[in-house]
Amino acid sequence: MRPAIFPDLMQKQSIFQSKLLPYALVAPQLAIVLIFFYWPAAQAVIQSFLLQDAFGLSTSFVWFDNYLDLFKEPTYFEAIVRTFIFSFAIAVSSLSFALLLAVMADKPLRGGTLYRTLLIWPYAVAPPVVGVLWIFMLHPSLGVLARYLRAMGVDWNPLLNGDQAALLIILAAAWKQISYNFLFFLAGLQAIPKSVHEAAAIDGARPMRRFWTVTFPLLSPTIFFLLVVNIVYAFFDTFGIIDTMTRGGPGKATETLVYKVYSDGLLGGNLGGSAAQSVILMVIVILLTGIQFRFVERKVTY
Repeated sequence: MRPAIFPDLMQKQSIFQSKLLPYALVAPQLAIVLIFFYWPAAQAVIQSFLLQDAFGLSTSFVWFDNYLDLFKEPTYFEAIVRTFIFSFAIAVSSLSFALLLAVMADKPLRGGTLYRTLLIWPYAVAPPVVGVLWIFMLHPSLGVLARYLRAMGVDWNPLLNGDQAALLIILAAAWKQISYNFLFFLAGLQAIPKSVHEAAAIDGARPMRRFWTVTFPLLSPTIFFLLVVNIVYAFFDTFGIIDTMTRGGPGKATETLVYKVYSDGLLGGNLGGSAAQSVILMVIVILLTGIQFRFVERKVTY
């Protein structure tokens, strides 16, 4: 006899008339993943073991020579260190400012919806456009903010100063990612029950103590997710910003691993070496993600 007391609690199960229909529904997504992710990755791995002549008329199999040549190149290790520094600075700065903005926007404010909407807008800007915007502001001769820096006695010229160019890239890349982090932090803050904060306030905890002992631990799953996403973003998606603003200069001061793949492969014509770099870059990101899941996730409070 079928139970009729609580019909809403009965488990619903989807039944397909055809056994091929479920496979047909997931086939487009699988095709996209295979064509645009796994197939290019496989081609890069194969290309990393090949060497073409200058005219692309002949190809020879050279085993691991492309990888060995990379490890003999001092500039490649400099690019690795530079990429890690950029990734750490971009992730920390974007997460910190996004969390600060989310905490401020979570408060009951007049026009709070408008503030949240304006804070989300920068995420819709493409990375090359971000680079153009920051160039307009901080170009040594045309930038609006650069004029104020010179008026204060700062010798601002990122076209010649490598440290200033690196700082400019970090600021632009972090600004681009703040909106994405803000969305998740705001959603995480709104998911925390108000009764938890009220109980901590009744116990005498001040706002700053409530944040570090209540809010921050409950946000740890969101922080862990965004940490992984921001590391991947800093490794790959900053290419458009670097190409638009500095093109890896001055003196390769802003040349990261992803931009070196482009410059050596497309501009330098070393397809085998650039393919080897892309494989190493992919392995580094996979290892970093695995390390984060292995060690950082232990600190996460679910």
